[in-house]
Amino acid sequence: MLDALKAALPERVSTASSDLEAHSHDEGYPARTLPLAVVYAQSLDEVQKALAWARDTGTPVVPFGAGTSLEGQLLPPGPALSLDLSRMNRVLEVRPEDFMATVEPGLSREALNASLKGTGLFFPVDPGANASLGGMASTNASGTTTLRYGGMRPNVLALQVVLASGEVLELGRGVRKTSAGYDLKDLFIGAEGTLGIITRLTLKLHPLPAQVHTLRVFFEHLEAAAEAAYTLLGSGLPLARLELLDELSLRSINRYLGRDYPEQPALFVEFHSSTGEALEAESQLAVGLMREAGAVAVAAAKTQEERSAQWEARHQLYWAQVAQHPGCRFMITDTAVPISQMPALVRYAQHLLAELGLSGSILGHVGDGNFHTLVAVDEQGYPQAERYAMGLVEKALELGGTSTGEHGVGLRKKKYLAQEHGPALEWMGRLKQLFDPHGLLNPGKIV
Repeated sequence: MLDALKAALPERVSTASSDLEAHSHDEGYPARTLPLAVVYAQSLDEVQKALAWARDTGTPVVPFGAGTSLEGQLLPPGPALSLDLSRMNRVLEVRPEDFMATVEPGLSREALNASLKGTGLFFPVDPGANASLGGMASTNASGTTTLRYGGMRPNVLALQVVLASGEVLELGRGVRKTSAGYDLKDLFIGAEGTLGIITRLTLKLHPLPAQVHTLRVFFEHLEAAAEAAYTLLGSGLPLARLELLDELSLRSINRYLGRDYPEQPALFVEFHSSTGEALEAESQLAVGLMREAGAVAVAAAKTQEERSAQWEARHQLYWAQVAQHPGCRFMITDTAVPISQMPALVRYAQHLLAELGLSGSILGHVGDGNFHTLVAVDEQGYPQAERYAMGLVEKALELGGTSTGEHGVGLRKKKYLAQEHGPALEWMGRLKQLFDPHGLLNPGKIV
């Protein structure tokens, strides 16, 4: 059956066991399923040829970028084609005068920012992992800088997508706003490859901040840190990052990176301001607010080296946890609630971990009401971790929140969508049927 595919795409199709294994899973979902084959597409034409073969043979297609998804988005549904777009990784155009860049989907966010050096601009969406930009759009990724710059949806101006039929759509325009017709572009952002394959993105760029100041603020209790984060949000200060880390997180970071941070609940805070004078006054105000909120220690990182070290620690936290728990599996949760309810959800998360006898690190982007728990368990303990994740999602929905703030739905969160969306879920299914009538594109995900 694969002979026709190999003939259509010479030197692009692999059935090597190492390639099949690498495309059988993502970073966070426990199951693994080997695909039928992996296609390393390098152009729009090759994507269309792969989809043509899939239509002819009725074979499902799972788009694949950097493999950093966490909710089972990349799991093949049995014999399927893994369509790897990582070799479509070019910067096609940078237009500094228009604050935009056009890229291929396999380009990573770090590679894009490296290519922007000297322009005074950067792409701000930072999920931590060096994910592909197409994958980030497919899950509507966000991260540490979302508080100031937003996630993928407001930072994607236009998309080129290929439908299951092979038809190519140009969605959106290279402008900051438009009122011309239905916004189909945003429909494909967060669709996890279930409606079409993203083959090109036009992205919004931002000026590098003139002044940056970073703080590490430590508290006796996690709840106090969460309440302090809410205080900062109401202060009007130019916050760019507001990250919560618990004592287990800091302990893992210290051991993994050789740091000497206090092993107490902390807020990692960053301000982006226009002048040094304004930044100094804003930083002093922030320190005063944190002292009033119960901070027991405050450390400033004013140089680029200090700031880089601080955010490296935050970004390396997952790998620090992996190193501290060899042989364990990780349940990585992701929920978001209205800002005012974030401290309540943090309290509930602590209570639920204790009730279920689990140890987990609570951390996340509390500035936008989104946080995660990393729970390390052995094979026998994984069902208990699943119960924790289920309980946390149900509490988030009760508080008016969402089952996933940035990881996406995939397979794990699919069961919560009816509760979250009600009758709208049926309309999502109708849209899926409209764009992909034969159910070939990443079937079984979301709807």
